[in-house]
Amino acid sequence: MIVMKHVVKSYRNTPVLNDVNLSVEQGEFIFLKGGSGSGKSTLLKILYRDIEDYGGEVWLDGRLLRSIPRHESRRMTGTIFQSFELLDRKTVYENVALAGEVIGRSEREIRKETMNLLEKVGLAHMADRYPHECSGGEQQRVAIARALLNKPKVLLADEPTGNLDPDNALLIMDLLKQLNETEEITMFIVTHAEELSRRFEARTLYIREGRVVE
Repeated sequence: MIVMKHVVKSYRNTPVLNDVNLSVEQGEFIFLKGGSGSGKSTLLKILYRDIEDYGGEVWLDGRLLRSIPRHESRRMTGTIFQSFELLDRKTVYENVALAGEVIGRSEREIRKETMNLLEKVGLAHMADRYPHECSGGEQQRVAIARALLNKPKVLLADEPTGNLDPDNALLIMDLLKQLNETEEITMFIVTHAEELSRRFEARTLYIREGRVVE
């Protein structure tokens, strides 16, 4: 599903990624770890096309990433972040549905899929509430539903539990693992939470000195 070959990236002539090589199979659940500034977020940004000026080759689902139209590759990769990134003036339902609206899906299709996903993340009863009426854990579940609306092949998560207390962090990671197994979505999760990564059966990669190692 994901292949990186000799990927390099520098900021102001300072190398961050230095000859990264990795392969992720369809349906894998991956933790990516490393120290602050090691390049974890940079690697994710390359995968979801927020960074284009890198060296080497990146392949997504058997296609060279640079050859895929940007809007198409972004549909293939759902993203969630530490800060939730919800719109305050839109309801829980509207925040999730927006992902379908921006690519022109029909209203009927959006409604069906949005309510289905809110049911899966346990928030169907909160569809009409606003983000400020939700807890941190609930907001992150809304973000997960939004990321999955367009049926991505890969979910990229950058510290998805970083703003949550330990109990909510465990619930969110458990939800991601369940979705990985039931929906067969490849999960690529940046985390520094040692306790969480020990609790879940997953392949763990580390970035050290700009390279990815098992």
